[in-house]
Amino acid sequence: MRGNAMEILGRPIDEATTEARLDALIRRNARAGNAAIDVLNLIGGRAENLLDRLPPSVRMRLNSTTEEALRQAAEAAHRSRDVVGHGPAWRVQALTTMMGAAGGVGGLPTALAELPATTTILLRAIQDVALDHGFDPNDPSVRFGSVEVFGAAGPMAEDDGVNLGFIGTRVTLTGSAMRTLIARVAPRLATVLGQKLAAQTVPVLGAVAGAGINYAYTRYYQDMAHVHFGLHRLAIDAGREPQDMVQAFRERAGRVRA
Repeated sequence: MRGNAMEILGRPIDEATTEARLDALIRRNARAGNAAIDVLNLIGGRAENLLDRLPPSVRMRLNSTTEEALRQAAEAAHRSRDVVGHGPAWRVQALTTMMGAAGGVGGLPTALAELPATTTILLRAIQDVALDHGFDPNDPSVRFGSVEVFGAAGPMAEDDGVNLGFIGTRVTLTGSAMRTLIARVAPRLATVLGQKLAAQTVPVLGAVAGAGINYAYTRYYQDMAHVHFGLHRLAIDAGREPQDMVQAFRERAGRVRA
């Protein structure tokens, strides 16, 4: 379905189908980030120590660098839809993997140069997932939701799921509103991208680590986008309020972790 994301076609699905799809999203959320752990094992590091490998001057600029990269990505990813059509998930994974390898070859300078392009492609991948679930990436609430997926803790951290605050919210996309959202998401994403930069600076393994970590990050944010937009789609199909579905997700996911 395209256009109005809140339109319901046909009768709502039954409770058993709703619960099965909800459980599938919980499983996807739980396994997200596994590939990033494999990369950490490869480079012999731990997530909490990666940022210490970055020069202090880079760490100090991470927030502002990330905010600017995300601001550019929000526009570039949206404009690219008129140039490059919707494609399979593996195509994006392959592209970001190659970019990560190229960014890691020259250490920190090339990794920093690669960061804005990778952020743009990741956001485009999130928008593609929204499209897979029947939502129009041109819809303001979908564009907001796509950026908000970056609010998840990241593939190297434990989290209770993607940031779901905008699910079900109809928003007017203004420059001020998007800037506010980006400023809110950027600090958390800065930590995630800082870990990526640090992994790409590992001597000798920089290109390998860059390729692996870009692949892992792409899979992670695609999974988080499936959780985000999958919950929204499930709420529509089940005839329930999006906020109720988010609450059900959190409660069931909490019982699984306990």
